[in-house]
Amino acid sequence: MTPVATLTAGQLLLFLLQVSLLLTLALCLGRLAARLGLPAVVGELLVGVLLGPSLLGHTFPQVSAWLLPRDPAQFHLLDAFAQVGVLLLVGLTGMQMDLGLVRRRKAAAAYVSLAGLIIPLGLGVAIGFLLPASLRGPAAQPVVFALFLGVAMCVSAIPVIAKTLIDMNLLHRNIGQLTLTAGIIDDIFGWLMLSVVSAMATQGARAGHAVLSLLYLVITVAIAVLLGRRLAGGPLGWAARSGEPGAGLAAVVAIILLTATATHAMGLEPVFGAFVAGMVLRASGKVPPSAESVLRVIVLWVLAPIFFATAGLRMDLTALADPRVLGAALIVLAVAIAGKFIGAYVGARASRLTHWEALALGAGMNGRGVIEVIVAMVGLRIGVLNTAAYTIIILVAVVTSLMAPPLLRWAFAHIERSAEEGLREMEARARMSAQPRA
Repeated sequence: MTPVATLTAGQLLLFLLQVSLLLTLALCLGRLAARLGLPAVVGELLVGVLLGPSLLGHTFPQVSAWLLPRDPAQFHLLDAFAQVGVLLLVGLTGMQMDLGLVRRRKAAAAYVSLAGLIIPLGLGVAIGFLLPASLRGPAAQPVVFALFLGVAMCVSAIPVIAKTLIDMNLLHRNIGQLTLTAGIIDDIFGWLMLSVVSAMATQGARAGHAVLSLLYLVITVAIAVLLGRRLAGGPLGWAARSGEPGAGLAAVVAIILLTATATHAMGLEPVFGAFVAGMVLRASGKVPPSAESVLRVIVLWVLAPIFFATAGLRMDLTALADPRVLGAALIVLAVAIAGKFIGAYVGARASRLTHWEALALGAGMNGRGVIEVIVAMVGLRIGVLNTAAYTIIILVAVVTSLMAPPLLRWAFAHIERSAEEGLREMEARARMSAQPRA
């Protein structure tokens, strides 16, 4: 048997240069964005814009061709590294889902999340049928493309919402908590829909494949609910008994990646498996705090910035010079913003919240950020989106993330603070002050 060829010295050198350069610039621009009051993901995506076809490839094509050659094997190295990062990021997001919060605020959250899903989903599907065929990827049937765009329009982004509310000291407010709860429901539905639509794209849009995908999806959820804690408890228990400080972290990472592998093998999206694994790990109650803390540091400060910088490499803002693409981008952006705002507003008013409370919910739920980037990357990878459509979806992620903080600040300025919120804030500060200092 002929041994598999190893990486050449040149391939390894270029890969290490790419990773180190992307990480360094992503951290610098991410911190700069944070200092300006913007989500760090905006700065991290900007790295890809600067080094990708939008700027470097357009102004210095020879330098771009050397740093980011079009050789698939070379680019796939970076892709694989980024994919591990996004799976662990989604798993970590699943570990932050507080399903108890969903149960406590289920009535109002149901109204807001349902309207916040149906209206943008319907508008996104309608726009998907109206957009020119030139925006569809090579594997996209009209129905699949329209459904995928509907999913992209209806998702929210729990990491962005939570970080924004924390940074603005609004998480203790009733509307802040309700925004997070409704966003959790939206995220869960988004991962479900993304898996079904992805399966339709890769296996065909025939009814039989769609039914099979739904069946696999139900099986996955059933196993997670009925057996998840037991299955996760075995490796976590072994890690605890081993006494090794890194065993818990290794078990958590293995569970997330193995679950992602399992859903991918069933034709579902691997990020869905990672998300389910994260929720199962949280429900098990056996994840060592030190393991979760170390995973958070590695993911948020190393792997996630590289993923978002890599995502930006595929953006080509020069495509917006085409009037048809620019027109489509403005339409999709307007539909994305209006659909989420109207949906959240209608749901909030139906649950008897005030006008300003409803506006605050719409502002918070409108931020797509991390989740929209992941959805766009999935669409490009499976061939539903081409580069122009991918650029449009990333544009939606960036613009809606930028809009959230000022709109939340404006809306909350008109909402009276209740005694319950003041008590909740005092309790949160007491918990923080009781924590041991490093």
